Amino acid sequence: MVERLQHFGVITSSKVAEVMETVDRGLFVPSGSAPYDDSPVAIGYNATISAPHMHATCLQLLEENLQPGMHALDIGSGTGYLTACFALMVGPQGRAVGVEHIPELVSLAKENIQKSAAATLLKDGSLSVHVGDGREGWPEFAPYDAIHVGAAAPEIPQPLIDQLKPGGRMVIPVGNIFQDLKVVDKNSDGSISVRTETSVRYVPLTSRDAQLRGY
Repeated sequence: MVERLQHFGVITSSKVAEVMETVDRGLFVPSGSAPYDDSPVAIGYNATISAPHMHATCLQLLEENLQPGMHALDIGSGTGYLTACFALMVGPQGRAVGVEHIPELVSLAKENIQKSAAATLLKDGSLSVHVGDGREGWPEFAPYDAIHVGAAAPEIPQPLIDQLKPGGRMVIPVGNIFQDLKVVDKNSDGSISVRTETSVRYVPLTSRDAQLRGY
């Protein structure tokens, strides 16, 4: 999977290649699905795990903000794959936080992570996954050097901007029918710069009830 993404130029970072090889995506998708194909996989509850090329893209966009000791927030953490990748990158001195509003997925993510290369980080507390409304972020461990949002918001939620550290970066899909992957950089004076990376299709960032109803 990683070699294919390198071959097509999606992965150019050796660090991102290393972490995606270390965290086995096969542990984070439902049994019977094809974990290493470059496509999203349904994980129940009207949610999906993103395609590997999207995970690679987001990891590369955030790489400088996922250095050892830094704090990372993963909104809509699903089965826990990207949160585990973040945890390995920031290491035991850092903090990786997943927030997911479906309690069953939070339980599943913890089970998956316990089988993965990030298991010790979950045990020692530098990696945690919480039930919550991702639109509110997770203030307890803010501010964050890196924030990833795995669902599309109609606009960038203010609490996430507030919880981004000066010098920090957020990657978030924005839009309704047509969505763009936005890269949000917070400057040292607290102002933000936003640019569009690419067009994407994500499930909506919404309430738990709306998601379970099928939006």
